[in-house]
Amino acid sequence: MRLKGKVALISGGARGMGAVEAKLFASEGASVVIGDILQDEGRQVAADINADGGNARFIKLDVTREDDWQAAVDLAVSDFGKLDVLVNNAGIGGTHFLGDMSKKAWDAIMDVNSTGVYLGTVAAIPAMRQAGGGSIINISSQLGIVGADTGHPAYQASKGSVRIFTKSIAIHHAGDNIRCNSVHPGPIETPMTQNMNDNKEFGQRMLSKIPMGRVGQPEEVAYGVLYLASDESSYVTGSELVIDGGWVAQ
Repeated sequence: MRLKGKVALISGGARGMGAVEAKLFASEGASVVIGDILQDEGRQVAADINADGGNARFIKLDVTREDDWQAAVDLAVSDFGKLDVLVNNAGIGGTHFLGDMSKKAWDAIMDVNSTGVYLGTVAAIPAMRQAGGGSIINISSQLGIVGADTGHPAYQASKGSVRIFTKSIAIHHAGDNIRCNSVHPGPIETPMTQNMNDNKEFGQRMLSKIPMGRVGQPEEVAYGVLYLASDESSYVTGSELVIDGGWVAQ
């Protein structure tokens, strides 16, 4: 098992990529804390993991709240003894053009996608130091690397900030044996990309940017996250793992 004996905290773990990551981690031997504002869905993911012989807990986690983050880290330590892995997975998309966007809407995207990653990292680092090290994996986006007319500027700005924040944390905490890497998925078949199915014209524009000609599956991202969580990536920090069907290669 690739994560045997490890304890992981995954934000946004109630559905989509986060839920798939949580189940994969558990199947590879990790004890998992699932944090999300979607309480019914999150409890169900934890119940499914436990029913399959895994070890999971759910906690309500609003990633914009410092107290929620501390409670999630405390749960990992109290129930499982430590914290080895943090996956900052929670995120939201943008639905307005920049000129139509209020400051409130801009702040909402930045608060979840950018500040939420910062708050989770700050909460996790002391527990990881106590455990002797750890791995922080920040889910960014291919749109945090390149501009695109199919991406909202606020979403792209938030994901770009995650990319650079990751590198800074990697440098600052290498001496603590804490690694930090970012993952950059392209369009993945999750509830967040439902608009591709609802709007065929937009979906075709999106697909035209992907050399492989299809959207990805959550499992294809989860295995990359698993690698970064495992000791197989023990010499990898400050890196970007792009899983986008070739989008940024063009």
